[in-house]
Amino acid sequence: MLAEKALELVRELQRTTDGTLPPFNEDKVRQVLEEMKALFDQNQQDVSATVAGESGLFAGVQLRHAALERNKRCLLAYLYNRIQKIRNMRWEFGSVLPQDIKYNLSEQEVQWFNKYNKCLANYMRSIGTAGGLDLTQDMKPPKTLYVEVRCLMDHGEFETQDGNVIVLKKNSQHFLLRSECEHLIRQGILEHMVH
Repeated sequence: MLAEKALELVRELQRTTDGTLPPFNEDKVRQVLEEMKALFDQNQQDVSATVAGESGLFAGVQLRHAALERNKRCLLAYLYNRIQKIRNMRWEFGSVLPQDIKYNLSEQEVQWFNKYNKCLANYMRSIGTAGGLDLTQDMKPPKTLYVEVRCLMDHGEFETQDGNVIVLKKNSQHFLLRSECEHLIRQGILEHMVH
């Protein structure tokens, strides 16, 4: 059936509602593009035949053109939604994606993520004073400047803004500035302790 593989791509994204990103389906994207090329070539042949004087081919041309447009819309929806999820992950995980998520990206998506990272970093450096403003720091407005955190895994040494060095060992507890440990909390290294 025409445009069925493109619809499968959209359904594949729809199945992952929990915010995860399925592996890039390069085979199915290639199949959709090959189908589009075949439809386009057949349309060109029929149009050339119609110009040469043959009749009765117009309905087939219209049907194939509608299938081409549907394939294009489904393919663009698939790619756009993946890019939106990758952009949201930049704000959630920071400038380094976890390896299991990075494994699901295509090479072009990794390049897009790196360029987006670079643009965001340049913009954050350009606003504010003293080296810029980190927009990714406080995703929710803070209630206090200091938070109590527990280390979920061995991370090693961590230097605070005032120059103190803290060793982050598994199950150790610390009282840190929220701005210093926000990224570590999002990465799953630290856990905010709520009393």
